[in-house]
Amino acid sequence: QVQLEESGGGLVQAGGSMRLSCVASGGDISEHVMGWFRHAFGKEREFVAGITWSGDTTDYAASVKGRFKISRDNAKNTIYLEMNNLKPEDTAVYHCGISAIVPIVRTAFASWGQGTQVTVSS
Repeated sequence: QVQLEESGGGLVQAGGSMRLSCVASGGDISEHVMGWFRHAFGKEREFVAGITWSGDTTDYAASVKGRFKISRDNAKNTIYLEMNNLKPEDTAVYHCGISAIVPIVRTAFASWGQGTQVTVSS
């Protein structure tokens, strides 16, 4: 079974940038849709961004569109989330997930990693 491990979180001021990574082990993710989700305290987990296996199709939540960019390096079994112009409301634990459904279906992700905390101060 594929295991996912996120990294790159931390504390940043509003307006700053951060890059998250998610490395997969125990399997090949190159043919899977991958995605990023976030879980803020007291809220439901929400979809942030998704990317197809080739990287030619992406999907973003309206709240992050234009500020975040998802990408992947299949040779490294890794996906990334570049986050710019961060806002306090972006504060959450960010998880990556894997989906067996094509194209990107926001509710079809599973196999979450432990997550990485992102905190944006105002």
